[in-house]
Order: sequence, then structure tokens, then C-alpha cells
Amino acid sequence: MQNIIIEKPYKFIPPRRGKILPALMRRFYVPHYLRSTYGVESWKFIGLEKLKKSVEAGDGIILASNHCRPCDPFFIALLAGELGLPVFIMASWHLFMQNRLMGWLLPRVGIFSMHREGLDREAIKCAIDILVESERPLVIFPEGVVSRTNDRLNNLMDGTVFIARKAAKSRQELGKKGRVVILPVAVRYFYRGDINKSLPPALEDMERRLSWKAQSELAIPERIKKIGQALLTLKEFEYLGSPQSGSTSARIAFLIDRIIVPLEDEWLKGKKEADIISRVKAVRTAIMPEMVSGEMTEPERSRLWAQLLDLYLAQQLYLYPPNYFSNPPTHEQILETVERFEEDLTDEARIYRPLHLLGQVGDPIEVGTVRERGNGGEPQMLELRAQIEGMLQNMKGKRSEFK
Repeated sequence: MQNIIIEKPYKFIPPRRGKILPALMRRFYVPHYLRSTYGVESWKFIGLEKLKKSVEAGDGIILASNHCRPCDPFFIALLAGELGLPVFIMASWHLFMQNRLMGWLLPRVGIFSMHREGLDREAIKCAIDILVESERPLVIFPEGVVSRTNDRLNNLMDGTVFIARKAAKSRQELGKKGRVVILPVAVRYFYRGDINKSLPPALEDMERRLSWKAQSELAIPERIKKIGQALLTLKEFEYLGSPQSGSTSARIAFLIDRIIVPLEDEWLKGKKEADIISRVKAVRTAIMPEMVSGEMTEPERSRLWAQLLDLYLAQQLYLYPPNYFSNPPTHEQILETVERFEEDLTDEARIYRPLHLLGQVGDPIEVGTVRERGNGGEPQMLELRAQIEGMLQNMKGKRSEFK
């Protein structure tokens, strides 16, 4: 499990307001970091004029993006930097706890913490104040997790429009000009390498972990499917006692429920949220106060850590979209699946280069002071989803431009 759970009481970390360090990082460090750490060697921006127009109008701006890869925040910072704009970014608290350098650096480049395991009033207030003052754009990733999938958008958290609406009310009370808007941002990655050369070493390593000989006689998509079936079957043996029948998507859904439902019964009295990410978060939120209380016995602490590991597995299973491979699968779908296998087995994926990044800013979605409810949820969130999915789909057709 990646180090996303911090066994200590949460303390909000606000952003610093300096502009010199963010500008220097954006110009000299971020491009190098994207290339060396993530294999992103080129990028292109579309629709920057829409961001510029909102900035000139004095709007409070949320840049709301899909979250396919861990490096997305760097790219959004580069996107805004094309207009000379620093940004504020809301990020999970665990990132600040990785080491002293990260804890020192992140606030100084405009990043502030959000507690994943609870209602973070200080972070929400900070976000609202940023929008009220129109100081710089605020970056939020409404999916809440890194998906590793450019062809599926997870459920979006309504907190995005909640923050925008509260800011709109405050601006109205203060008599400030300009609107509060959500600007959708779609980010898509294109792999420009040769998967037939770059992926076999990773697949051979995974096959070796399964005590197999290299399955090199199979085409890469078939090797991936075979490894995926084996990994799923192993988890079914572990949690269910035997492999299950039915489609892969049905088996995954059944396994997720068998993991989460007992925890919901214990911690939430059986209450269930609407989607898997929210269900995992709700149980984790209930567990964490006990974890950081400092009053547990060691056996109880071990039991709760085991439950957190189970929740992490359930979330990772959900992030494998059913029938994700198109016919035939794109190079990016193949690469994303291999990277997720690697992360789930070793917590770290190889660097596959070269990647090209395409980012597009959509049309502004104004958020007013009155909450609106439509069929299926907040109209602004439905529009946000529709725009991001539409842009991602249109970008997919541009793959030939970046070979």
C-alpha cells in the first residue's frame, strides 16, 4: 500500500503567498521533473484564452481537472504559467508528510493540505477565501484519487461546487465584481514509444512473480489479460476461499462488496455511500480517529491497519474499469493497465517515455449563490463531467498527431 495513511493527528497546512519561488519552479524545475520522473517530454495547451478572459474579468476561478496520473498538478501549474499565473492547489495531507523537503516546499509553491479522512473546515475556508479574493486560480481534482485511466472519469465530489457557491455568497456580500466559475480542464496522455519493446520487461517480472515462464508467445494485450485474471483469482482465494465464476467485472464487484460490507457494518452501522470511492472514504474516516487516539493495544492497532489495507485493495480493484480494453485497445489503455499492475504489486511503476501531454480548458461554468438540484445531482457538476468527458473523447482522436 502506498503511504497515504498517516498515523498522527491531522493539522492543516496553509499555502504561502509568495510568487517568486513558484515562478522559478515552474520555469526551471517542473519541466525537468516531468521529463526525468514521469517521462513526459512534450506538452501542448488548448483553450488558454478562456482562462485569460476569466482572469481579466476578476472571476474567482476553480480549475477542475481529471486526475489520471500523479504528475497532473505539475502540468496544471504549467498550463496556468503560460499566462504568468501562479496557482493554489488543494492536495492530500499525506503528501506533506513524506519527508521534510516536501513539507517545506509544498506550501511555498502554493499547495495547501486537505484531510482525506474528515471534514476539513480550515481547508474549505482557505479555498473559499482564495476564490473570494481572486488572488490566483484554485486547482481541485474532483475525482479525489489518481485514476490511471484517461478513458474513464470517476465520480466527481460535490465539494467542488459547494466551495464555489460559498465563495459566490461571500463575494456578493462584499460587493465584489466578477463571478465564481469552474473551468473544466481535461488532461490526456499519449504514449509515443513502442509498447512491443518497452512493456515485455515489466510483464516478464510480473510473470516471474506468479512463478510462470515468460508468456512471450502471446500478444501483449493477451499477456495483460492473463496476468490480470491470475491476480484477481489470487485475491479471490485470499478473501473468498475459491475462485469465482462470471464476468471479470461481476467478480470484481462481488469481491469489493465482500471486503467493504463487513467494515461498513462495523464502523457505519451498515450505511453505504453512493460509489466505491465514497464508501472507502467513509469507512476510513470512521477508523482514523481510533488510529490516532494513542489509546489502542497493539493487537487492535494491527487489526485496524489490516482493515485499512483491505479498504485500499477495494479502492484499487474499483479503479480497474470493467471492459477497459477497447477492441483493439489503444497503446495508452495497455500502458495504463501495466502501470497499475506494477503499482499494485510493488507500489511503483517504471518510467515509460516518451509521453506527450495535451491539456484543454473548457467553457466556464458559473456557480451562483443558490443551490440548484437537477435530475442526477448538481447541474454544475453534471456540466463539469460532460465537458471533461467530451474533451477527453475529442482528444483521443488526435493521437495520430503525437506519434
